[in-house]
Amino acid sequence: MTQELRRTLGVFDAVVIGLGSMVGAGIFAALGPAADAAGAGLLPALGVAAFVAYCNAMASARLAARYPASGGTYVYGRERLGSFWGHLAGWAFVVGKTASCAAMALTVGSYVWPAHAHAVAVAAVVALTAVNYGGVQKSALLTRVGVAVVLAVLAAVVVTTAGAGQVDRLGLAGDAPAGGVLQAAGLLFFAFAGYARIATLGEEVRDPERTIPRAVPLALGIALVVYAAVAVCVLGVLGPAGLASSSAPLADAARAAGADWLVPVVTVGAAVAALGSLLSLILGVSRTTLAMARDGYLPAPLAAVHPRFRVPHRAELAVGAVVAVVAATADVRGAIGFSSFGVLVYYAVANASAWTLGRRERPLALLGLAGCAALAFSLPPTAVVAGTGVLAVGVVAYAVSRGRPAAPRS
Repeated sequence: MTQELRRTLGVFDAVVIGLGSMVGAGIFAALGPAADAAGAGLLPALGVAAFVAYCNAMASARLAARYPASGGTYVYGRERLGSFWGHLAGWAFVVGKTASCAAMALTVGSYVWPAHAHAVAVAAVVALTAVNYGGVQKSALLTRVGVAVVLAVLAAVVVTTAGAGQVDRLGLAGDAPAGGVLQAAGLLFFAFAGYARIATLGEEVRDPERTIPRAVPLALGIALVVYAAVAVCVLGVLGPAGLASSSAPLADAARAAGADWLVPVVTVGAAVAALGSLLSLILGVSRTTLAMARDGYLPAPLAAVHPRFRVPHRAELAVGAVVAVVAATADVRGAIGFSSFGVLVYYAVANASAWTLGRRERPLALLGLAGCAALAFSLPPTAVVAGTGVLAVGVVAYAVSRGRPAAPRS
């Protein structure tokens, strides 16, 4: 008999875990590169990213309510489209989000101790892996505190810079290249992708048929409001060109607004946000690893559930070890581009799966599928080539794993 994970998460905790993944990943990291790509089209790009994310969110919510088990789109693709598509989604998620974990860990290092960013990143991965090992409820509690801190910091940025901004610096009237808007939307989509964490934790959510469809759009809506408010204020202060050239846009916006006292607060907020994202990311990747190991697509020992803490402890340790290695060697920008490609492939499978649920789901599922494809192939060529290559490795791994028995159910 399969060992089940403990259902402890309600709507509030599920929303907080989603926000912990979304708020932080993009607001402190993606605004600058997105402005560099889109210029005057940054705000339209934010709207495109949010719309594609909404389509994906609704597909994920309906599928998660139907299949409330750990694994997210890996499970949905397997059940609705066949084992190959489930494996492809799971592979894209695990690989892409492992890169994202490393990017978030490196963000922590760059804010806390820039001269030793890689060492701090590895330490952060080790510490948060230990937190996750102690149980998902402890992780949800820590994430709740982190989200509260980050939202308070972002509110301070908005309030401080709102009066100093200039409406004519938003760049809304400028001509923005369509390709640049799509590329910026692809980068900003990276920041909205945290709602998947709610779906991948489906086996640990109370009353998943009601909780997941409520928590997913709620988390996405809150994140969109926060992102839009911050983007408008920072654009108003720095302008599109100033934002594009900034490596720390929120801190630079505070300085430009004459609020130097806010800069260290923003620095702390950025570190806390990245830690919250990293915590939720490790949760999601380990649960998808668990699901794939249960079905024989990853080594069977990774399917073990700790008898006391009721968490996939071996999967968490394995994910933590891989992320630590990547964080010790990777480049942040390369990791973000690679991760975005994998995540968009993952959601493309989710939308294709939602298409099979019935006529009511088909319009949004089609829009979501088309949106994922457009954003994925608008990313920088290096990310597209590397992502395609890794997906090809996943296809080979699928062919090899088909002859391997699934993990024993106990």
